[in-house]
Amino acid sequence: MPEDFGEVHFIGVHLDRLLEQRGLTLTELADRVGVTVVNLSVLKNGRAKAIRFSTLTALCRELGCQPGDLLSYRPDLGG
Repeated sequence: MPEDFGEVHFIGVHLDRLLEQRGLTLTELADRVGVTVVNLSVLKNGRAKAIRFSTLTALCRELGCQPGDLLSYRPDLGG
């Protein structure tokens, strides 16, 4: 495991699946949530280092889901 644990995370993001299930595009969701498409794309691709609770709340509201539907602990992502 790398020394700088702060740069490694094991959180999987399931935004693609939720968007597909709800027939939404990333752009539509970004508009509804009030974040940029770029920031939402960073989250979707697993490159985000953090997420604000207010953003998580808005995503769950718009997707009709729980945080656990959007995020999961994935120790296999550590490389």
